[in-house]
Amino acid sequence: MRRFIVRLLINALALWLTVLILSPHVAVTSWEPGTQPADLLTYLIVALVFGIVNGIVGNLVRIIAFPLYVITLGLLSLVVNALLLILVAWLTGLLGFGLSIEDFWWGVLGAILLGVFSWIIGIILRPLMGRPRETR
Repeated sequence: MRRFIVRLLINALALWLTVLILSPHVAVTSWEPGTQPADLLTYLIVALVFGIVNGIVGNLVRIIAFPLYVITLGLLSLVVNALLLILVAWLTGLLGFGLSIEDFWWGVLGAILLGVFSWIIGIILRPLMGRPRETR
């Protein structure tokens, strides 16, 4: 349970940094703009939806498209991650708040930044997740 909560916080923080850099092309709209608790909860909800979509749809697509990943030397992952981010924007948009992305290429850039930020924050917070650092 602790790993799930830490992972959720990592994704929410990475999403916040991504939106901060790519604003206004990638944005998160709160259901109650201007209030910090609502903004924080919106980022957590979007991070949760992203985690669910990435865990279910993303893994399914990665398994099915594995030969294409090999042929494109992994570059297909940029397109898949961007499409997953756009799917999250669409799903949260149905709720009337959440993530919005201007177009596909901003989705690609947003997916790259989100992945890099999640990776860096994950390395920093690895001790909280209960995994020791690897030493060589």
